[in-house]
Amino acid sequence: MSLNSWLPAKESFISSNPNFDPRQIPVVGVDTHLPAVQRESLLPQALQQRFANPPKWAPEIVLEKNYSNRTEVTNASVLVPIVLRGSLHDQPTVLLTQRTSSMSSHSGQIAFPGGRSDPSDADATATALREAHEEVGLETEFVQVLGQLPTYLTGSAFVITPVVALIHPGYTLMANPVEVEEIFEVPLEFLMNPSNHRRHEVRWRDTTRQWFSMPYNDLVTGKEHFIWGATAGMLRNLYQFLVAS
Repeated sequence: MSLNSWLPAKESFISSNPNFDPRQIPVVGVDTHLPAVQRESLLPQALQQRFANPPKWAPEIVLEKNYSNRTEVTNASVLVPIVLRGSLHDQPTVLLTQRTSSMSSHSGQIAFPGGRSDPSDADATATALREAHEEVGLETEFVQVLGQLPTYLTGSAFVITPVVALIHPGYTLMANPVEVEEIFEVPLEFLMNPSNHRRHEVRWRDTTRQWFSMPYNDLVTGKEHFIWGATAGMLRNLYQFLVAS
């Protein structure tokens, strides 16, 4: 089932529902019938080869219907940071952030480091790298860009370019307290297994709204990180890219 017709809950829905909690929306399906990306395909060399020689594939989600009443779009980029460990055989993780509750949009949500394009940015990759440095202090010397996923148009009229990169050991991070409440990592293997991809559905204003979530329970801290919306949608596209043959 294509999700191009799915309607993820975004700013207009949330602003009209101040008590909205995506965790409380019923799960209508989990994709246990789909294959997970094999572990060996998630190792650094395999990821490099996949982006260097991409297969024929199609993203599952490329747009969300616009509920913000905005007629102009805003270009933005996010860095999809795949963190490597000391050994080439260690399974990588994905670095994510939780936005502060004071942010004007998507406050408190899980997100990739990223933001609006600046006129001084040379391209989408430059935007993603600059924003990652501003938000979490990630220095570009530790970043190996692999490539880009197709743009993702959010319901709040942002055209987001996901820039996928390997993050090599030796970096240090420092969260920008204005934008980032928490920095954490989730195993890439977990995110690339569709048995962890949940579909939610809710009726609002006589329309069905649906979206993905990928809740991750950190066994060390005991905290649940509820990944959903655009972040989950872009991760789903990464899954489709890596599983394609």
